[in-house]
Amino acid sequence: MATLTIRNVDEAVKQSLRQRAALHGRSMEEELRQILREVLGRRSLPAKGLGSRIMAKFATEGGVELPSPQRSLARLPPNFEEGSP
Repeated sequence: MATLTIRNVDEAVKQSLRQRAALHGRSMEEELRQILREVLGRRSLPAKGLGSRIMAKFATEGGVELPSPQRSLARLPPNFEEGSP
């Protein structure tokens, strides 16, 4: 097990922790361990990337068919040789 030391905690935060620990019948140390377990346990990294999650969220809405834009040939690059138009 690791040991953590937290310095410069506001007195109001410490008092809130003390009250919460007493409410649950735990020591302040155990209350902090429980808070960390709860908060860090529910945060898991998303299994998919953002684009995949957006696609899954809106997949039931159906897609939209957009017309392809008209394409033209690229213009010729400029000619910087002397005497050219």
